[in-house]
This record gives sequence, structure tokens and C-alpha cells, in this order.
Amino acid sequence: MYRKVLLLVAACVLVLVGNAFAGSYNYISPEQMKTNLEQKTPMHIMDIQVEDGYAKHHLPGAMKSCAYPVKSAEDKAKLDAFMADITKDEAPVVIICPRGKGGAERTYEHLKEKGISESRLLILEGGQEGWPYPESLDK
Repeated sequence: MYRKVLLLVAACVLVLVGNAFAGSYNYISPEQMKTNLEQKTPMHIMDIQVEDGYAKHHLPGAMKSCAYPVKSAEDKAKLDAFMADITKDEAPVVIICPRGKGGAERTYEHLKEKGISESRLLILEGGQEGWPYPESLDK
């Protein structure tokens, strides 16, 4: 009995430690992103919003992929179409999705699997819906 309890406790610890490191992503704040745009900092802006969302508003210079929700092979192929652009230099890749959550995280993971260094990958905090500077958007 003692052995089973010990194994159960060890398994729980491993799960908790594993979860602490899972889902760790690099983020960029809207404030820093705005500064980068104003200073024309070299970066790739990967916008994954659906067609209507992109047409409504997007950041200047954003690459229109319409890959959201980035769950299917077809969605991922839309991202892959931009690999030549984002691999031509070492500039950061800022991922823009509707809310900066699941779609952005799946994009981050996909690009990482494709060989883009995690140190280059950033997710815009709050996504496009959380962007507090409407005057700076392209429409």
C-alpha cells in the first residue's frame, strides 16, 4: 500500500512540474508593439485573423494569412506560405490573432516545429481585439 501511495505522489509531482513548463510563450505588450511600429523596428507581423477580422482592422505591415484557428493542415499550410519571408532574416515574428490565445499559441508551436527559433516568436498580448490604439490600425 505504501508503495502505491508513493508512486501516486511521484506521478502527481511529475504532472505538476510538467504543467508548470508547458504552455510557456513569449509575449509582446501592445505598448511595446506600438513603439516598435513607430520606430519601424524590423519584424514580421503574422496576422492569423479570419478574412473579415483582417478586413475590419489590422496592424500596418501585417502579413494576411487568414489561418485562424490553426487547427487543420489547411490552416497550417496558410502559415507555411510565409516561411520564405520569415526565414530570410532573424527579425522577430509577432503573431496576431483575435484574442492572443489558442490560435496564436498553435501558430507559435507550428512555427517552432518548422525551425523558427523560439527566441524570435512573440504573441501580441490580448490579440487584435485587445489593441488599445485604434488610430494606428489599417482598415
